[in-house]
Amino acid sequence: MGRIVYGLISLSLGVISITMMVVALWDIWISVHEKDLLVKALLDAIGLIVIGMAVFDVSRFLLEEEVFRNSTGGKSPAKQRQTLLKFLVIIAIAVTLEALVFIFDAGKKDIVNLVYPTFLLIAGVLVVVGLGVYQKLTWHQES
Repeated sequence: MGRIVYGLISLSLGVISITMMVVALWDIWISVHEKDLLVKALLDAIGLIVIGMAVFDVSRFLLEEEVFRNSTGGKSPAKQRQTLLKFLVIIAIAVTLEALVFIFDAGKKDIVNLVYPTFLLIAGVLVVVGLGVYQKLTWHQES
């Protein structure tokens, strides 16, 4: 029963992510004739595609780990660490890319708005640093 639920969740996330990417491309297509709208559509599309990519990676991750994984016994600690690292790397990449998009967007509108995307970028960096610390503290457990 759990595999069915994870399969449905993964399928739903995959459809949502592809829809986000299609909407981003559609917005670009609609805005192609007006320069002011095109630049905004391009920046918005980058954000939607980055988020869509991250959601798609999470969907694929759930499908691989919870639906198609070998059901004999539990996972070894090394495999669990590898799974956790893979998932957190996906999140770190998505957060960092989204922060960069927000920084470019905020920089064009009002310099005061750069505070919030900068904090998002710092959060992404902290996730990467945290992953490095985790790797360093658990390197001896790799088997």
